[in-house]
This record gives sequence, C-alpha cells and structure tokens, in this order.
Amino acid sequence: MCGIVGIHLKNKDLESRLGALTVPMLDCLSSRGVDSTGVAIYTHDQSEGFYKYSLYCAEEPFDWYAYVDSLDGAFGPNINITVRAREALIVSNADPAHVLTAIRHGRDDVVLFGYGKAIEVFKDTGAAAAVAARYGVEARSGYMAIGHTRMATESAVTPEHSHPFAVNADVCLAHNGSFANYASIRRDLVDQGVHFDTDNDTEVCARFIGKELSEGASMDDTIKNVLKTFDGFYSLIVGSIDSMAVVRDSFACKPMVVAETDDYVAVGSEYIALAELPGIEDANVFEPNPEEVLTW
Repeated sequence: MCGIVGIHLKNKDLESRLGALTVPMLDCLSSRGVDSTGVAIYTHDQSEGFYKYSLYCAEEPFDWYAYVDSLDGAFGPNINITVRAREALIVSNADPAHVLTAIRHGRDDVVLFGYGKAIEVFKDTGAAAAVAARYGVEARSGYMAIGHTRMATESAVTPEHSHPFAVNADVCLAHNGSFANYASIRRDLVDQGVHFDTDNDTEVCARFIGKELSEGASMDDTIKNVLKTFDGFYSLIVGSIDSMAVVRDSFACKPMVVAETDDYVAVGSEYIALAELPGIEDANVFEPNPEEVLTW
C-alpha cells in the first residue's frame, strides 16, 4: 500500500545529483503504487523575498500567462514562469497571502500543489518512471527530496489526490498507510476554518500538521501530536525548509528503512529503494522504532 522515499543531503557536492538519486528510489517502489507518483524537490535557488508556486492544470497546452493576467495582478510585476508538462512553476515576490487567496478564487481547474521559498512539487497519475520523465525530475538539483508512489484505497486517482501534500509554505507530507479516524478530525478542522482541496485522508494529516506549525508548535511536538490524534497504521515523512522527519505508528505495521552516511540521510518503504545509493555499503541502516520521531 504505497511507497515513500526521502533523501536529505549533507554533502553539497551531491546536490547537482539530487534528482538522479531520487528517481531510482521512486522507481524501485513502483510496485507498491502505480496509480500516481509525486515528488517534492527542495532547492535554494531564489532571491530573498521570492516565493515559488507549483500549479497544475489538466488542460495541455495551457496558457499560463493568460491565467496570471486573469488574477488581476495578484502575482505582481516581478514574475517568472517555467512550464513542465501540465505544471507551471511561478516565481513571484508578491505577498503570499494575497497570491494564495487569488489562486483559491481563480479557475477551478488550476490546482496549487505547493508553495514556499524552497519547495517545488510535481504530481501526476502514472508510474514513477513515466511521471519523473514527464517533469524532468532526474535532472533536478537541490538538497532534499520527498516522494511517493500511490495505490489508491480511499479516494480518487487524480493528480490532486496524489502525495506529497504540501499545504503550508515549504512543508510537505508523504504517507504510507491509512488513518481510521480522519473523517472526525477533518470535521473538527473544518469547524476551525481549515480549507480542504480533496477528500484524501492524507490531506487531513497535512492540514493538521500545517495548523499546528502555524500556531507555533515545533516540528517534533507537531508529529507527537499526530501520534496522539490519528488512529491507524502508517509511516510518515515530513519535510520542511530545513529538515526531514519520519515517524511510524505505535505498532510500526508499515515498513520504513533509514540509511545514514556522512553524505546523506535516506528513507524508503523498502531497502531496495536505498540499495543503489552511493556509499550504501557503509551506511548505518536501521528501522525506526514505533512512535520514534527522527529528525535530520
């Protein structure tokens, strides 16, 4: 039931190879989920004050410049647009709150997959190799990547329902497993004014994490609150602008393997996803304990 991967580079000399290291990890876990694939890439490539918005539209080709114009200047005059297949990365130094409001009230068929100073999110239906090739993931550089191969069990097979879910600036969540009580938690969050884009159970956890962080909780405390609040069997990878964290539920039913070297920390649902990484033969390889929160 789904595959998750993550890699956080310690060695800057490897950053030009981030995509090349990540794609084989995802491809190895295609058998765990062929419905859709997603990956969040973190890279420091923008000037101070600029934010990146990862947008998707199924219509292809799509006039992204006309779309930006339709939002009445929300992105401001200083923008850059990079189009890859069905997605566009729009870079702007406009007020993020203003931009997000405009996107939400704009075209229904344009979906925000993530935003922030460092994160870019690529998600689409199909197996890992095909999606990675479609969006040129292998050629991407950066310092961290978090990915997911999905076998849909509780919601539709669409790009919007794919993981990772990135609902706060530079924060994303990839999830293997299922939450038993997500519907009641969702109702509570809706009552508190939280907006949802899908009926996916993982989005509920992502919105919960986002709300906790926005209210000042640390990442460590936020994940501990996930353990207290969400019932089910799951393994999670959570990314932020400066860290990667993992956790398994109290029974550790869902698999997770970590490999750490002086050059990187890598995580996968199965060891096969890590087996071709450089220096893996000298890595410290282990499985996280139940409810053990690990952050790098």
